[in-house]
Amino acid sequence: MSIQKLYVCTIVLSAVAWGAAMPSSARPAIPSDVQQIITVDYRALKNSGTAMALKAQVLPPSLKEFEGQLKGVGINPDKDVDELTFASYRSGKQGIKVVGVAQGSFTSKSVLQKMRLNKVKPLKYRDSDIYPMANGMDMMFLDDNTMLFGDAGAVKGALDARDGYTSSLDSNSQIADMIGPVESGVVWSVLDQQGTQNMLLSALGDAGKLADFDMIKRRVIGSRYTMNFQSGVNFDLDIVTSDSVTAGTLSSLVKAGVLYRKMTATPIEKAALENVSVNSDSSNLQMHFKADDKQFQSLLHSDLFAAVSK
Repeated sequence: MSIQKLYVCTIVLSAVAWGAAMPSSARPAIPSDVQQIITVDYRALKNSGTAMALKAQVLPPSLKEFEGQLKGVGINPDKDVDELTFASYRSGKQGIKVVGVAQGSFTSKSVLQKMRLNKVKPLKYRDSDIYPMANGMDMMFLDDNTMLFGDAGAVKGALDARDGYTSSLDSNSQIADMIGPVESGVVWSVLDQQGTQNMLLSALGDAGKLADFDMIKRRVIGSRYTMNFQSGVNFDLDIVTSDSVTAGTLSSLVKAGVLYRKMTATPIEKAALENVSVNSDSSNLQMHFKADDKQFQSLLHSDLFAAVSK
């Protein structure tokens, strides 16, 4: 799963109520060299027609695969999962790995009983039992109702972090410090420096070719955002930079990017872009988008949405 796809996953799975703090047992199992973390409150997904329409249209194949794996071990994501976390991290020569953590009303006893009935045997990795799933995926339990899953390398990398053989998330202060302000949100995500640079370049379009962006992109630390569907669609994004001058300059560039988009936008797209506000606060660029359900569902079928959700 690419960083861009992971970023879109947050929008795909947005909800309407409650908060989606990361499961406490998941945090130690995220390696320090993390690129992105996404946590979703699955309980509220079914309560929003707009969220369901968004999910149906742009759900990435890789996320569909994750949901399929859960169903394969007797877990219905729409009914049994309360929270779902994805983390992508660098794993040396293995490249980017993605690990998922599902927490909900299921129990390890019920899932493992189904495994035994299907004569699925675990493999030992130190003191942990890792069970094979379909299509090359593996899973194990971090606690009674929290499941860790991914390919074999991703799961073992996560267990290496949890068991202290490699560094975990809390040793990465740039990412860990960005989590606090957003983790009480329904859906939230944090993205590292490189991923944020790529996301900005894609979003800015022609404005990203300006010399100012090339100069300041090295001063971008990362980004975080939340999204919910309460009283329409609300999206709040912070780009964390090294200083207030960088945040102010980047704010001007993003505003220019919005103007570039408006020049070729359809009436529906132009109306949506009118609802985008951009400013800077200290060392953070802040962007907010709000739309009612009808307007947003019309935007789902636009060329602009197709471009930003690739």
